[in-house]
This record gives sequence, C-alpha cells and structure tokens, in this order.
Amino acid sequence: MKKIIDYLLSGIYLLYFGLVLVVFHLIQVICFNFFSGKTHQKSVHWLNGLLLHGLWLLGTRLSFKVKEVLPTDRPVIFIANHQSMFDIVGMIWYLRKSYPIFVSKIELAKGIPSISYNLRKSGAALIDRKDGKQAIMEIAGLGKLIEETKFSAVIFPEGTRSRTGQLKQFAVGGVGILLKKAPHALVVPIAVQNTGKLNPTGIFPLSSLEQLSWTVLPSIEPKGKTAEEVLELARTSIENTIKTGEV
Repeated sequence: MKKIIDYLLSGIYLLYFGLVLVVFHLIQVICFNFFSGKTHQKSVHWLNGLLLHGLWLLGTRLSFKVKEVLPTDRPVIFIANHQSMFDIVGMIWYLRKSYPIFVSKIELAKGIPSISYNLRKSGAALIDRKDGKQAIMEIAGLGKLIEETKFSAVIFPEGTRSRTGQLKQFAVGGVGILLKKAPHALVVPIAVQNTGKLNPTGIFPLSSLEQLSWTVLPSIEPKGKTAEEVLELARTSIENTIKTGEV
C-alpha cells in the first residue's frame, strides 16, 4: 500500500516541482537582469523554500536546528555530509541569511531550469572533476568571493552522495583552498539526516512520510589549525550527530 501511495504522491510533487522550476527560471532572469544580485538571490531563496515545503505533499516532516548563532560580520564555510539533492534545497532556504554559495559539479550548470541558471549567476564554484587545475581555480574564486562579501560557501567533502547514510571519506583539498582564500572565515559543520531516504532510487518514486533534518553544529575556529585538523573536527561532529540519530 505504501508503494502505491509513494507513486501517487511522487507524481503530484514532481509536477509541482517542475512547475516551480519553470516559473522561477523566468523570475530569476527578470530579477538578475532588471534589478540586482541580491534581488536575484532572494528569488532563489524563495524558489528553494517552495521546493522544500512542497515536500509536505508527501507527508514529509522537516526539522532545522541551530546550535549557535551564525555570524554576519565574517564569511562562513559550511561543511556538510551529502545524501541527496534535497540537502541543497534545505540549506539554501534555512541558511538564506548567510547567502550560501555552493561548490558544484559543472554538469549541473546546463539544462536544468532555475537550478542551472542560479549556479551560473550566483558565483558557485563549478568544478570539472576531470580537470584538477580548473577545480582549484573555481574553488579559489569562491573563497575570494566570500572573503570580500562575507557570504558563505557550502562544500560537501565526501564529493558524491552517500547512498547508505554512512559518512564517506572527507577530502581535504577543497576545504583547504577555501580556508586559504578566505582567511577570516568561520567553519560550521552541518549534519544532514534522512534526505537519502526520500529518493533512494532516484527522483521517482520519492518516499512518503520521511523525517528530514538539518542540524547546524557548533562552529570551528580555523585559526591555528591545519585544514586536516579542521576537517577532522567537522567530520567527527557530523558523525556523532548522525550516530545519535538526533533530529
């Protein structure tokens, strides 16, 4: 019976999802070309807020917790585990006051209404995994951007999504570049839970009645620490939160 419900509700949500992407693609173009970059960013926030809260159509429960107040006077580097594309939807909405900008694979910058346009216009680091030099330059550019604007960067050190929910190995390279180019940044881990259960086999069918959570964990001051030490502290914090099952 649940499988039938999943197929039915997934169809309804994905129609909604597609409509929101198409409508907000036009809204983004108008905001970016006729208003300002910040107006464009706000349109992206609302786009993701609608995509996120549309999950209520699936009976999805959403939880967001912050362990400490995030700074507004310095850039932030968010380090998160990665389970699903919905990780990003939640972070853009819940962290909107920090103006999160993502490290993303370059393939996503073409062909997807709203999403590709935002990646191209937001200052995202669009990395080619087959070209190490290009990836370094892109991440370095993002580091410089957040240092100048006091916005935030989001990076998934696992590189690819974990299908099991268990943490994969964290790669230090991207984090190290961001720390070098944004020396005043504060590092903040985020534990994402259960988003992988929402779409375990792809975009269809989605699983109904899941509980998704994003937990912003205590910050890590990187001054006096190596990139490896910072990353290990972040990984341990995320792993402990996932192990306790706190949502």
